[in-house]
Amino acid sequence: MILTVTPNPSLDRTYEIPGLDRGEVVRAAGERMDPGGKGVNVSRAVAAAGAPTLAVLPLGGAPGALVADLLAAQGIAVAPVPVAGLTRSNIALAEPDGTLTKINAPGPELSPREAESLLATVAERSAGADWIACCGSLPRGLDPAWYAELVARAHRAGARIALDTSGPALLAALKERPDVVKPNAEELAEAVGRQLTTIGDAVAAAQELRGAGATAVLASLGADGQLLVEASGTWFAAAEVAAVRSDVGAGDSSLAGFLIAGGTGPDALASAVAHGAAAVQLPGSAMPTPADLAPDAVTLTRTVPTTRLLKTPAP
Repeated sequence: MILTVTPNPSLDRTYEIPGLDRGEVVRAAGERMDPGGKGVNVSRAVAAAGAPTLAVLPLGGAPGALVADLLAAQGIAVAPVPVAGLTRSNIALAEPDGTLTKINAPGPELSPREAESLLATVAERSAGADWIACCGSLPRGLDPAWYAELVARAHRAGARIALDTSGPALLAALKERPDVVKPNAEELAEAVGRQLTTIGDAVAAAQELRGAGATAVLASLGADGQLLVEASGTWFAAAEVAAVRSDVGAGDSSLAGFLIAGGTGPDALASAVAHGAAAVQLPGSAMPTPADLAPDAVTLTRTVPTTRLLKTPAP
């Protein structure tokens, strides 16, 4: 079972539009509404794969109740932590060429009591979990060290932790040695404080995060592929994608695929890439089912193309 923690969940509305013209009336060709937040998306991807999951998240007001209802409709168990503020609502505008414009609300401010209640709920509900996936930005009211405290408590209870966050929250958590961290290229560059222009730069940055405390680093390099850097070695994997429809939740689907396949080693990396590649070809933040996966399209190698330039250098 994979337990997910989403400190700042959302209600996500995605509109497919022919183009974005400022100041004009834009008519959507399609729309969908999904429960959102990185951890929520991991739970949705795990459930779509047919594996058990539990989503722990703070929920408030009518948007929070709707998030819980949408998750329940997908067969996902929810452990809600009631909060006084309203769960945020986000909007995404998807154009035919793959351009995605996102408007993300800040979300509620959690009180110290609500922050502690969230930690306590994770501890209460984590018995029997194979992994605890802690994902996304921290809402207002939570100190950057909140994830570090969660990792420390989970490790004392014997749980394995996958962490997908960035900035000060990521750096603070590294000292507690999360079992795997999952930055994208931009977050990896931010963590080490320098630009990444080649895949070799990304490998070096991932090794630096391991030196700072991460047991393993699963780095998403967008269209270039993904890296896994851990004690047993370094692997690189990529998959051809015919057309990108929406990349919302693709990284979360990758993390789900990685954890479903054991959370370590090349097979888990291949599963991560297959899930991510399938997700970008689906509308909105839809998560792939086993029927959507094309594992034969994944190229996996231990010979990392270190001199290859990144298609989009990370500042």
